Amino acid sequence: MLDFVGTVATATMIVLFVATVVLGLDAPRAAKLVLAGVVGVWAGLCAAAGAAGWIAITHPFPLIGLFVAAPLLAAAIAATFPAARQAMLSLPLSLMIGLNTGRVLGFLFLMLAAEVRLAGPFPTSAAWGDIITGAVALLLMLTGLRGPAVLAAWNLFGLADLVLAVGFGVTSGEGSPLQVFHAPPGSAAMQSLPWAFIPTVLVPGWIILHGIMLAKVRRLSPSARVPG
Repeated sequence: MLDFVGTVATATMIVLFVATVVLGLDAPRAAKLVLAGVVGVWAGLCAAAGAAGWIAITHPFPLIGLFVAAPLLAAAIAATFPAARQAMLSLPLSLMIGLNTGRVLGFLFLMLAAEVRLAGPFPTSAAWGDIITGAVALLLMLTGLRGPAVLAAWNLFGLADLVLAVGFGVTSGEGSPLQVFHAPPGSAAMQSLPWAFIPTVLVPGWIILHGIMLAKVRRLSPSARVPG
């Protein structure tokens, strides 16, 4: 039952994420279609890799790390092109904040831990970090409180949560040469579908959004109010 819920939740989040970002970009229609296609292909590749067991490979290093890093590298390369960078910065802050409200679904990590499918520091850190980030995002949406200092603090917290989650996930992987936390089954659930969509698709997407928001906030004076 939990896997069914996880499949619905991750699939819904990916579709909403892609559709919202594509519609929010100030970019030519062709560029939007290419972006949607690339993300679709990437999600399909991650699904195939998860089904084939590739994401669970931990020797000679955790292969899941490549799936996390690839979208981040692609975004970093794209940002070196002025047109792509401008398109990224055109995303409305309200849209990017809104997409983070979905992170309240982090409570699913606690449910996986209760079923002993996750263990160690990973599920607790990832769950509560995501829940807090998502809840504050909802509060920001409802109150309109978006001063530079508030946004910077929230972004740094949300970004740190994702980085810690990746770190704890990798260092909790059973049989990994990077394993530090020996509490079976570690982060095993995240190496199979549907949960593998989180580190391979959603986490990189949220990290990229945090990077864009921080870049936008840096352009503002401390006393300025951030527009939606």
